[in-house]
Amino acid sequence: MSEKVIDLWKEWVNQRWNPEAKFLNLERMNQDAFLKRHRLTSPASPDASKEAQVVFKIASKLRPEVETISLAHNDLVSGRMMTTLAHYLPKLANLSLEGNKLSGWKEIDYISGKRGRLSQLRELVLVGNPMRELEYKNNRAQQYKSEIARRFPTLEMLDGEPVTRVGFDAPTSAPSSSTRPHAKLSSFAWNMEPPFIAGVDGSIVSNFLMRYFPLFDNQRGALLDVYAPDATFSFSANTAIPPRARIEGLHVSKEFPNQRKLEWAPWLSGGLGGSRNLDRMTGGLQKVTQTLHLGNEQAVKAMADLPGTRHDVAGTPEKFSVDAFPVKQGERTNLLVTIHGQFSELPSHGIRSFDRSFILAIAPEGSRAKQSGWDVVILSDQLVIRAYSSHEAWRPGPMRVQAGDLLPSPGLQEALKPLPEPQRTLMLDLVLRTRLNLQFAEECLKNNDWDLERAMANFEQVKANLPADAYLPQDAFLP
Repeated sequence: MSEKVIDLWKEWVNQRWNPEAKFLNLERMNQDAFLKRHRLTSPASPDASKEAQVVFKIASKLRPEVETISLAHNDLVSGRMMTTLAHYLPKLANLSLEGNKLSGWKEIDYISGKRGRLSQLRELVLVGNPMRELEYKNNRAQQYKSEIARRFPTLEMLDGEPVTRVGFDAPTSAPSSSTRPHAKLSSFAWNMEPPFIAGVDGSIVSNFLMRYFPLFDNQRGALLDVYAPDATFSFSANTAIPPRARIEGLHVSKEFPNQRKLEWAPWLSGGLGGSRNLDRMTGGLQKVTQTLHLGNEQAVKAMADLPGTRHDVAGTPEKFSVDAFPVKQGERTNLLVTIHGQFSELPSHGIRSFDRSFILAIAPEGSRAKQSGWDVVILSDQLVIRAYSSHEAWRPGPMRVQAGDLLPSPGLQEALKPLPEPQRTLMLDLVLRTRLNLQFAEECLKNNDWDLERAMANFEQVKANLPADAYLPQDAFLP
């Protein structure tokens, strides 16, 4: 093919290229006036030899990269012209073959076989092709969809409809206690001790907590005076369900009917900066700094942007555990107070667990805190919000530990890193409970609206029919 002809093809491809949409329109090429005027053979013509290859090669040089190609209405009876499509455009995400004359699965093999597979294809349109219409006519639509989904594991949309993966399309029902794993329990070498308060008058701690939490629940703006002018406040959300709570079924129990109404989004992105989970945080230094609130005004403003809460510290004190003792900070001795407990989140009334660490100092005479009746002033406040787990964890006595829980290998943790929260935590939880590989685990969660317990119930229904390669090998987990 001469240089002059190549230049004509380049001109034609550019005429059909929409860079804003990353879309290359190759529809109705047999009727194209430019090709006819310059006597160029249509790439869709049965007489074409290398024309399609030339077009795809030119398309591979376009910038930004091509994401979508339409080969609709080209009267294609064979998929041969797509032989080199995956070679030149391996990242192609969307392909339309609407209104052609493809009649058999072998024509799809040109883009789904081992050599020519479009491995990143997300959407495919085959409406109007005999192979598709015949399946629908013979009431085999589900088999057609399943076969396409099997050939293109990354496919999300087929003929304008979301792809439902084979294996996770069974109707779900509420999980019963028989589907939850039961495991043996053992104990730590040390017992759980009662709350530890030393080096400080216990009434100072109790008075502070009994006044602080009702204000946090009902009037957060009134906490402005108890925070020092240079105080710091941060919060982080841990979305994982603790193993013990999972085994006991606390998040699906009829005793806690509002747990499914809870949402993590207000904690992950609220509070005028979002969750400060440094282990999972992205966004660099800017994200790190904007999630640490400096000064009493910024601290209270951030708290005011968080969901409503109800801490029943007076009515059910056994559901809270408090430790307090002096800590040396430079030349000063301050007080570290840590509290573990639970609260009801409003408006859902679902229950969450929390850990909170305060650094307190004696309120100076004449300070706003002292004038407002506070014995102490808050220098630092760190709040961790967790999925609910029972207060039985800190009941004095032997500490039970879950034996035999799977732990992810470093490789598995690395593979999950690109996922955003809370999807990453949900994926890890499902993988550890089922051993499903990442593809099947994601399909299971997606088809159950990212509801973990629905996904588990769905898995129990279909696990007998899943292939062996749906599961991760043993080396995906720590020994």
